[in-house]
Amino acid sequence: MSFQFILSCFYFFLPAYFTNMTPPLIKKAGLFTSLDRPVDFGRRFLGQPILGSHKTWRGVIFGIISGILITALQGWLYQFPLIKKISFINYQEINILLFAFLISAGAVFGDLSFAFIKRRLKLKPGTRFLPFDQTNYVIGVALFLTAFSKISMLKISTLVWITLFVLTFFVHIIFTWLGYLMGFYKNKW
Repeated sequence: MSFQFILSCFYFFLPAYFTNMTPPLIKKAGLFTSLDRPVDFGRRFLGQPILGSHKTWRGVIFGIISGILITALQGWLYQFPLIKKISFINYQEINILLFAFLISAGAVFGDLSFAFIKRRLKLKPGTRFLPFDQTNYVIGVALFLTAFSKISMLKISTLVWITLFVLTFFVHIIFTWLGYLMGFYKNKW
């Protein structure tokens, strides 16, 4: 596995990374507090919160917006030879708006799905749930983009998804630890 391959994996997944890290940044900045409402509307399922009060519309909306903006930037950067060299996909041949939405919504879906699972297991927000706390959005994106690949020219190999799962596990731990040191997160993991 070459450095270029790992760089290409990282570059391909940038919209999902930004989707995942935007909610705590927006929250820490105190922006758009009117959207700081639980996605599950405070409802319960089997005696536990469906997702929890920390999964908010503000996070969902701005996570998806940031992912779409990063994808648009990638689409614009695709004109440069270096970017073409590290890109797995041709941003000029795909429906970039649909791709941008699906990679971002997939990241959100993965995060919310595993929040649902954690609540069913009676795990509180912030409780360790290795390796899924770090990789839930990789799973969500893989599911959403697999459906997209059926209608587009996008073909992402299994090796890319495995690499992203492993890479994201470690990248997420590092960035979460840094976020903890800067006061964005309550937990180190």
